[in-house]
Amino acid sequence: MRIRRTAQNQNQTSPATKKISNYLMLIVFIVVVLSIVALIVAGNAYFIRDYAAAGVFAIIGLIALTMSLFTFYQSRRQVSEMKIEIPKVMTTIQCTNKSCDTKTVREFQRGDYVFKELDACQKCSGRQMVTAIFKEVKEKEKTYAV
Repeated sequence: MRIRRTAQNQNQTSPATKKISNYLMLIVFIVVVLSIVALIVAGNAYFIRDYAAAGVFAIIGLIALTMSLFTFYQSRRQVSEMKIEIPKVMTTIQCTNKSCDTKTVREFQRGDYVFKELDACQKCSGRQMVTAIFKEVKEKEKTYAV
């Protein structure tokens, strides 16, 4: 079974895969486990009436749990906002006849390559040739510090 990629599918903006780095997930998981352990130790210290240790462990556990959940939330939000834009690939076609000055630019089609000879020119009925294949570059918006 052959799958054809059309120019329409090739030039669409697609969302990034919603995957967070494995290392970041491992670190968040370890910190969550340690914060839960700290909260359990705080509970045990509270029941044996060591209020100072219970308070310290509770604060450490809550801060670590809050920070790890915030980091997880932020990384999920960043990944969902990222988009990968597939650039447009264009083909330049010129007439091989030196007196004819015809030059056309169209979207890349599968099978195009530089120096590929194409059908006859519409102006002079000479041969046309692919002379360039390039990707369209969009200029990024300039941001100015205020």
